[in-house]
Amino acid sequence: MRYHNITKDDILNGDGLRVVLWTAGCTHACKGCQNPLTWDPKGGLDFDELSKKEIFEQLELSYVDGITLSGGDPLHPNNITVITALVKEIRLKYPNKTIWLYTGNLWREIKEQELVRYVDVIVDGRFEEDKMDNSLRWKGSYNQQVIDVKESLRIGKVVLHSED
Repeated sequence: MRYHNITKDDILNGDGLRVVLWTAGCTHACKGCQNPLTWDPKGGLDFDELSKKEIFEQLELSYVDGITLSGGDPLHPNNITVITALVKEIRLKYPNKTIWLYTGNLWREIKEQELVRYVDVIVDGRFEEDKMDNSLRWKGSYNQQVIDVKESLRIGKVVLHSED
């Protein structure tokens, strides 16, 4: 897997103060995407042990609420294996930290994937420029959903994450 950046002290990409991993690789190619440089799965840097250590050092900080995985698309075929192992390890090591994941895929397409069991919130759906709304919290266009994963899995239908 490759990635473009690890952002620290982020307050825009999920609830609370977060560390964000910006993965490389996206096949959605949404018109008006804010991160087209992340589309190339061969772009960026190798995600190695030092990269992982940098994330874990941030998650050790008591004031960091969790991690957000974005990109690109963390669920790009080049990323899915590493991302699944990463979220599983984070869930085990940091059970009180939240894990958010942004993907252009839809909930119905990914809800059976293993990694979903370790994630708290998924923002699903492609960014659609004609549905863009800058007043939306945690998403770029109103077709996207901010999904409470655990509750959605529990009751078997989509439950939206509270925006309180």
